[in-house]
Amino acid sequence: MKRLSTLILCIACSAAYAHAPFTGEDFSGTYDCTGDDSHEGKYTGTVTLERVPAQSTGKFGAYSFKLEVPGYGTYPGHAAANGRQMAIHFALTDTSTQDYGTGIAAFSKTKAGKWSFSKYYYEPEFKGGNFGTETCVHR
Repeated sequence: MKRLSTLILCIACSAAYAHAPFTGEDFSGTYDCTGDDSHEGKYTGTVTLERVPAQSTGKFGAYSFKLEVPGYGTYPGHAAANGRQMAIHFALTDTSTQDYGTGIAAFSKTKAGKWSFSKYYYEPEFKGGNFGTETCVHR
């Protein structure tokens, strides 16, 4: 009887760790961006989003994130989406600048049917505190 109850418990445990299939919209791809940083001013960049299937479930999507800004560098990070809203963490690879932060993005479709997003970000340490906005359109 003890073996049977252990078996039932193990089956129940594995079911608890199984997750629902991803049903959200996939925002993976390369985006062309324009931004306005409160310290650095206007800039352009490229964002690459790649969904992590093993960590995406139901309407929730997990993503790797990379922003490349000519003249400034690369900002790798990660993101979590809930429907068409996405939280993003990013950090410049040169850690001495303390150029890292968190953003929130809202996704929508352009008239041409491409994904786009508008992002607000906050950087608590960069040059005494910083914020900015980006608008990005899928290629």
